[in-house]
Amino acid sequence: MRRFIWMMPAVVLCGAGCIAQSLPPAPALTWPEIQQRFRSNNSTLLAGQVSIEEARAQEITAFLRPNPDMTFGWDQLNPFTTHPYRPLSQSYTYWEISYLHERERKRELRLASAKGATDIAGSAQADLERNLMFSLRDAFVRVLQAKAIVALTKESLDYYDKVLTINQDRFKAGGIARVDYQRLELQRLQYLSDLQTAQVNLHTAKIDLLQLLRDRTPVDRFDVTETFDYAEPDIRLETLRTEALNNRPDVKEAQQTVAKAKIDHQLAVADGSTDPTFGFDASHQAAPLNTYIGFNVSIPLRIFDKNQGEKLRTSLDLGHAQKLEDAAETAALHDVDAAQATLESTLNLLRPYKEKYLKEAEEIRSTIGYSYEHGAASLLDFLDAQNQYRTTRLSYLNLVGAYFSAANQVNLAVGREVIR
Repeated sequence: MRRFIWMMPAVVLCGAGCIAQSLPPAPALTWPEIQQRFRSNNSTLLAGQVSIEEARAQEITAFLRPNPDMTFGWDQLNPFTTHPYRPLSQSYTYWEISYLHERERKRELRLASAKGATDIAGSAQADLERNLMFSLRDAFVRVLQAKAIVALTKESLDYYDKVLTINQDRFKAGGIARVDYQRLELQRLQYLSDLQTAQVNLHTAKIDLLQLLRDRTPVDRFDVTETFDYAEPDIRLETLRTEALNNRPDVKEAQQTVAKAKIDHQLAVADGSTDPTFGFDASHQAAPLNTYIGFNVSIPLRIFDKNQGEKLRTSLDLGHAQKLEDAAETAALHDVDAAQATLESTLNLLRPYKEKYLKEAEEIRSTIGYSYEHGAASLLDFLDAQNQYRTTRLSYLNLVGAYFSAANQVNLAVGREVIR
């Protein structure tokens, strides 16, 4: 019984390990699903959303009316009377209520300024998401590229193993020399090394993507899926430039900052106006005055302080915001031009690969392989054809990855996803 009790934990752990190993892999996630999971889990985005709610709460404060003031008093107490001692004989109570009346639409301007701050916070959040999505898309593409390279290295290794099996039969039959067969076996190490390196790169790329997603799914059970190939994008530079000026959140933020600066300057001018305070008071006194009521108006004499400093500051701030708006638009156009040039350069390299080089590399490998099997080509020609095919395919996959990176840069420059 004691031995059974001591063996129970080991049995449980072993069973748990078997269950974990038998769990099926999670379904591969597409790019829209990755985006949705990222928006739901990323702490930076969630924190930015709170900033928008905070700015929206300031709108409530900005539109509040001034609170009225109420005063209660008890006056003309005389504790120094002698005979008879009547300290309250001439005392009376009074109360007063007053209210500050704001002129020149100050409340409306404060609300408009607060709404402008909310709009700016929303654009800042959208710009934050734009930059984070760029990093997310880059990590997603690196996983796809690593998967494609792993598939290529597996295919090359499988093909080479078939060739090696055929040559093993030839060696046993005396068709090739031992040294040639040994060189073929040694060459297999290169294909095996390529596969191991590609698998490590895929594992690392998945870890980076999981970190961005704040996802604790085991790497071996995490996968993504998307077509890893390029298609000719139907885009024009002038269209991209126009969309960048209309869609970029940082450009919108600069424009909204100018609009808010104009409102703030109007508010500063309004704050320089005079706001009267209206009052109403009442009191009950002893005879002969008895009860009375009264009205009063308090008007500040704005002789020295007319809010000159704030008027000047907001005027300068408006000019500063306008210059930043121009800088943001210029930067957006520069980003579009640079991204489009990079994309076009990558496409110029990709087109001949897809139209010509991949097919030629396949034909050369097949032709030299057939010739070598029938003794019409040397071992060096066969190995060189294998290396050329592998190098050409690998270069193509790297160029496809560069294309997706350039497309991602175009999407970042425009402010929305124009190329999938």
